[in-house]
This record gives sequence, C-alpha cells and structure tokens, in this order.
Amino acid sequence: MHIRAGFDLTYDCAGPTPMLLQLSVHPSRVHDLRTPHHLAFSCPLAVTEYQDGFDNTCHRVTLPPGRSTISTRFVIADTGEADLVAPWAQQLPLEALPHDVLVFLLASRYCETDRLGDVAWSLFGGTPLGWARVQAIVDFVHTHLTFGYIHARNTRTAWEGYQERIGVCRDFAHLTIAFCRCMNIPARYCTGYLGDIGVPLDPNPMDFSAWVEVFLDGRWYTVDARHNHPRIGRILMARGRDAVDCAISTAFGANLLTGFSVVTDACDEAGNPVATYA
Repeated sequence: MHIRAGFDLTYDCAGPTPMLLQLSVHPSRVHDLRTPHHLAFSCPLAVTEYQDGFDNTCHRVTLPPGRSTISTRFVIADTGEADLVAPWAQQLPLEALPHDVLVFLLASRYCETDRLGDVAWSLFGGTPLGWARVQAIVDFVHTHLTFGYIHARNTRTAWEGYQERIGVCRDFAHLTIAFCRCMNIPARYCTGYLGDIGVPLDPNPMDFSAWVEVFLDGRWYTVDARHNHPRIGRILMARGRDAVDCAISTAFGANLLTGFSVVTDACDEAGNPVATYA
C-alpha cells in the first residue's frame, strides 16, 4: 500500500528564533519513499541538516520575526501489515543486553523510574517474563489513563500521568516506557505519523502520534497503549529516550504554534486517496 503524508506548521515568532526540527521521515524509512521528501519554508532560510545521537534526521534553522510556515508532502510505500504481536518473545537477562540498549533502561526527563519502581513491581511483579509482562503493562496503561486532547500538557511526566490518570498519546507512551524500564525491559519513545488507516473513522482523528518500542528476544517490537490494538501505517520520524529527544521543534526564543495541519491518508501510487475501511 501507499500513504500520502505531510504537514503544514505555522509559527509566529517575536524575533529571530533558532529552532531544531525533527520533521523528516526517519532514515530507516527513506528507502520506502516514492516521491521526494523535503521541508519547504514560506521564506528563504539557511537550513543545516544533521543526524543526532539516536540516528534521527534533524534540521537547524532560524525563523525570522513574524509568521513562518513549514510544510511537506510525500508518498511512501508501506507493507500494509499491522504491528506484530509476539507472545513468544522472551525477555533477555540484563547481562545479555547489547551495550547500546542499556540507555533505554535508565530514568529520563519524562520517565521517572525511581518514583514508579515500587508501583511497577507491585502491579507487574507476578506476571510472566517477556511479551506477557509487556502486554500486562500496556493493558494497564490503556485502562488507567483517559485519552483527550484537552488533557495535553507538555510538562506532564509518567509519574504525574499515573497520578492524574489523563493524557494524550505521549503520556500513554511515557507511562508504558517507565513501567517497562522498572521491570528491566528496555523501552524507547517513538514519534511519527499514524493515520486512521484500516480502522473506523475516529472522532479524535490521528495525525502525529507517539508509541513505544520494547526490546525482547534481541529485537525491537512496537506496542501502543493509547490504542492497545495492532495498527497499520506507522511512519517513523524519530526515536529516543522520551519526548525530549523526539520533539518536532525545539525553539530558543518566544514563539507560538498558530497553525497545525497533518495529512496521513492511504493512496494509490499516483497519490490519489483510497478507502481502507468499509
């Protein structure tokens, strides 16, 4: 299958505002692109591209005072397969984990394993190791938090989400990650596109989304407590320890995001929309 995706983001800046942007398709998906993918700016800008420590594609820009819009549109090929469910996947002992995975066991800005450790062991200490334990965590987070865009708050941590029992997709991801790390399961934060492909129309339509990857049996598996159901058509943009490492924009100056529009639709090879759910 093919997916037509893209966005229009408008910022109002009080003065020249340096920004770091993570708005590109992740390098692991570049080979799937069927049309060129680049960022377009509403005014001429000097743009520098680099790869960060998590292999995400980033751009450095300085937006001018006033209003600026960043846009892209592209078509990408996708397998059309839903997230893999792997009940056979086993949890590796700590001493068998690769060195580069260990960072995803540590506490991070939004995932306070020190505050949630006792809670995690009381809830999940009796569950079987491996996929069954991960699924128990995902099931708990899915039912413990109530989703709503009105609940969005960019400072909410996993501990605060656990206490408040509300949030958006990033809060579901942070609490899942924190609980997994408490149980010695490496977990990392992912952000990207997730359209309503192969599912009924949602009153809260999807656009950019956050989900989780857990490390079992020597590989990474996708889990998503926001939906708790295998989904089709994820387009990865960035991975990291938590939302700090995967922010679509990090600004170093006063600004307002005044326009936000995301497109994520199934299409044919020419980019024409096609239905995926009857």
